[in-house]
Amino acid sequence: MNTTEHYDFWAQARTAHPDLPPEPPEAWAFGATAEQADELLALVLAGIKTATASSLQDYADDGEPLPAVGDLSIVLDGAGAPSAVLEVVGVEVTPFDKVTEEHARAEGEEDRTLASWRRLHEQFWREHSAHGFASDMPVVCESFRVLHAASPRRS
Repeated sequence: MNTTEHYDFWAQARTAHPDLPPEPPEAWAFGATAEQADELLALVLAGIKTATASSLQDYADDGEPLPAVGDLSIVLDGAGAPSAVLEVVGVEVTPFDKVTEEHARAEGEEDRTLASWRRLHEQFWREHSAHGFASDMPVVCESFRVLHAASPRRS
């Protein structure tokens, strides 16, 4: 659901990038909590996080199409404020136990190793996915780039 704040943010993004379409894309936040959204967004804005992963089954359950190269989205912070425009630059569906070290590093979390990626994502899906976790579950590995970021807020 896009709010007035999303439309205002999109207008700012379009001023900086006139080739963006008139209508704002879907808005969403990383993670399952406000804290996760803020932590992961900070990694994105710092240029450390350039990828994410989702359970394929969660897309099916939610009736959502899979991301595709060229898709745009507005990423929200933990308070729901629009913070960045992302463009999908790569998508691959692969079993959890076949996710690569390269993808884990691009996700930018903890020490950026495949071992920590597996631990964090197994825990996340066990806690937040209706289907839980399986070592061979299909995972949507998505890479992206930041097209536009909100100006830092002043206190």
